[in-house]
Amino acid sequence: MFAVHLLSFYFSKLQEDQIKKVDRFLYAMRLSDDQLVDISARFRAGMEKGLSSESNATAAVKMLPTHVLSTPDGSEKGEFLALDLGGSKFKVLQVKVSENGKRRVEMESETYPIPEELLNGRGTEMFDHVAESLKDFLQKKHINQKRKALGFTFSFPCGQSKIDEGVLLSWSKNYKARGVLGTNVVQSLRQAIDRVGGINVDVLALVNDTVGTMMTCGYDDQRCEVGVIIGTGTNACYMEELRHIDLVEGDEGRMCINTEWGAFGDDGALNDFITHFDREIDAASTNPGKQLFEKMVSGMYMGELVRLILLKMAKKGLLFDGRVSDALRTKGKFQTKHITLIEQYKDGLKNTREILTELGLSPSADDCLAVQHVSTIVSFRSANLCAAALAAILTRIRENRKLKSLRITVGVDGTVYRTHPQYPKRLHKVVRRLVPECHVRFVLSESGSSKGAAMVTAVAQRLAAQRREINDTLALLSLSPENLQKVRENMRVELERGLRRDSHRTASVKMLPSFVYRTPDGTERGKYLALDLGGTNFRVLVVKIRSGIRKSVRMYNKIYAIPLEIMQGTGEELFDHIVQCISDFLDYMGMKNTRLPLGFTFSFPCRQTGIDKGSLVSWTKGFKATDCEGNDVVEMLREAIKRRNEFDLDIVAVVNDTVGTMMTCAYEDPKCEIGLIAGTGSNVCYMEEMRNIEMVEGDEGQMCVNTEWGGFGENDCIEDIRTRFDREVDEGSLNNGKQRFEKMTSGMYLGEIVRQILIDLTRRGLLFRGHITEPLKTRGIFETKFLSQIESDRLALLQVRSILQQLGLDSTCNDSIIVKEVCGTVSRRAAQLCGAGMAAIVDKIRENRGRNQMNITVGVDGTLYKLHPHFSRILKDTVKALAPQCDVEFVLSEDGSGKGAALITAVARGET
Repeated sequence: MFAVHLLSFYFSKLQEDQIKKVDRFLYAMRLSDDQLVDISARFRAGMEKGLSSESNATAAVKMLPTHVLSTPDGSEKGEFLALDLGGSKFKVLQVKVSENGKRRVEMESETYPIPEELLNGRGTEMFDHVAESLKDFLQKKHINQKRKALGFTFSFPCGQSKIDEGVLLSWSKNYKARGVLGTNVVQSLRQAIDRVGGINVDVLALVNDTVGTMMTCGYDDQRCEVGVIIGTGTNACYMEELRHIDLVEGDEGRMCINTEWGAFGDDGALNDFITHFDREIDAASTNPGKQLFEKMVSGMYMGELVRLILLKMAKKGLLFDGRVSDALRTKGKFQTKHITLIEQYKDGLKNTREILTELGLSPSADDCLAVQHVSTIVSFRSANLCAAALAAILTRIRENRKLKSLRITVGVDGTVYRTHPQYPKRLHKVVRRLVPECHVRFVLSESGSSKGAAMVTAVAQRLAAQRREINDTLALLSLSPENLQKVRENMRVELERGLRRDSHRTASVKMLPSFVYRTPDGTERGKYLALDLGGTNFRVLVVKIRSGIRKSVRMYNKIYAIPLEIMQGTGEELFDHIVQCISDFLDYMGMKNTRLPLGFTFSFPCRQTGIDKGSLVSWTKGFKATDCEGNDVVEMLREAIKRRNEFDLDIVAVVNDTVGTMMTCAYEDPKCEIGLIAGTGSNVCYMEEMRNIEMVEGDEGQMCVNTEWGGFGENDCIEDIRTRFDREVDEGSLNNGKQRFEKMTSGMYLGEIVRQILIDLTRRGLLFRGHITEPLKTRGIFETKFLSQIESDRLALLQVRSILQQLGLDSTCNDSIIVKEVCGTVSRRAAQLCGAGMAAIVDKIRENRGRNQMNITVGVDGTLYKLHPHFSRILKDTVKALAPQCDVEFVLSEDGSGKGAALITAVARGET
């Protein structure tokens, strides 16, 4: 028993001594976590340098744009061809992708050798050989009847300016074909195909093998946005935000970046980690000073690295009793496949002895242990270095997307990763230790990068077809200069018709007189009560106006909700609720016994026969209270005050919110003679010459006319620009057939138009993988405020995705781009329509006054104008284009229409 223990101790001690001996010799190759974090940070800096247009030329990590804009979403289908060129052999494949619910991929392939003389000969001869092999494959498989799309996997660094173009930057992996460097390899392949003849293909995409790996795995796992190759060579790609890629136009969405990380360290970034063994490998290579990271990591060099170490250890008497064989002195005799055999769990030591014996050595047991440990250190360093660089990529993706934790899949291929028994486990373990915030799944690419080339081609075809369909859909909402000119002309016609007595009744623009005869002149003063009703909130205000040198307006207000059941109940209930709110406010202000002049902002179409008389023409904005239309709203308010019998009010004026906005801005700017509301609703008022207003007696002076332009088009004069989406929104509204212009321009409806378009695109499989969620079916779920948020220049697509997720929509990056585009198209049309209508009004005022050129100010209010990032600019640009003789300034109303109601009341009372 003692002898067994003694023997066991002896072997343990022997093993320990051998391991320590190797560790001491290779101490520089054993990397701590702190060193790996440092390497990761250096690689991150290299990525930044490669992405910047200023530093890319000198960057070691080239960060090459691939023009692959999307990973597969599962809807790809069709038959594709693929060529895979990157080693001593190349492959031709036919890939059939079916999307009949099974998402199945079928492949047929044939491998063709590339003779060494072609690798070192003329490029044209090499490409001719590839084309002839392709033709052979097509003939064998009887594929040549119908023209096929082909993806070309080309595993060498290329600069790409589009997906079907790639200029070779440098050869690697023993390729040296002449006349190819600096040329477009896709063009070379196409020319060879033409020379060979009888090949019916379109080369649609050039793909790096790393990108192919990502796309292959991405078809089965849509979280796969990173590809890594660890084989003969090594490289990585990942999906980068376009806004960070200086070398490519555009900042929406993502593009796959081929990092070309094999060249990491070529600029000296790894000098303190490169050992004298690495330097010897580099000096003896075909490209000294290049691809230094690859020479420390990849299968092409790992075996040679172990051979050099064993040779030096033997020469120092640390192995094989100091004896060296000719085979051990010969470059290339010890290969990476030997490391794979040496590191096997059960048979590793046995394999080690056999391999060393084949090399003409006579190893002892401790020699075998030492050689096994050397192999472990070399392969473990490779895994560590890859893990450090991969950690940098994963951290960058997580930070790009502003996530605390990232769930992502990495697609991996390459003989080292695929065949080495312990390499994957080591890599995974170190990556997870370096980036605990990233939940990483590693997927082995079963079909290699060739299938990926077909996938890139399939995705490119899908995106092109999708783009055509989306462009056709959004073109329906795109307005040409001629369209806008026609809207302006039709608006002018309807303005005139609304003013005339003979056509007023049938005009779609009602042109309601407001009995406001002038704008404020600064002499107004006093204390007024104001009411503001125009949406789901009702506001009560006290407004104190001071005149003179230090003129000012001070306001005190309280906001009250109008419940839906009140909005759509009876008129009596609505006005009783309003009076209850007034009562609460007067209590709050301690003014129950004060009888103040009152201005009532009532933001619905009213036909007025005096400043304090207004009959409701029709409800808008979701109001449906009964027994109101056709009745005087001032009288209904007075009756409700009487019913309450708690206070009395002097109701001086009933005011539209648009008129209130004009008056508010005119108090500060005397040139303000137009009011515009661009918010929940849409409307305009302006100062019209009395002689043109046939519905009111008198020809002298001016009066503010409330256009109620939201009704424009009710006589079908804009039918040619209304889309099926507008009609669906109209049919689902409370006032079908009414307020057609408002339904194309106002905040109450723009979100709903977007929702209808999104449903249409989703039904056609162009969005959200064709899946219509219950929330998306819900009317009103897509609020107009989302348009403002989604179109914000500062808003990353990740946040767009977050908004969509709130609506139960699981969107890809590409979905988010499309949704943003839809929102932009809908809001742009709305702003252009408002601009065309405004151009008609300012030109009318100019002609009224007989001027060639005119300066005028528009007072504006409304959430759409205030909050949307582009609405105001597009509106102004449209007015400028359609009314070039008018210099129009837009002034935002800071205090709303409540202040305007008080000012109208002051003007009407003639306070001095």
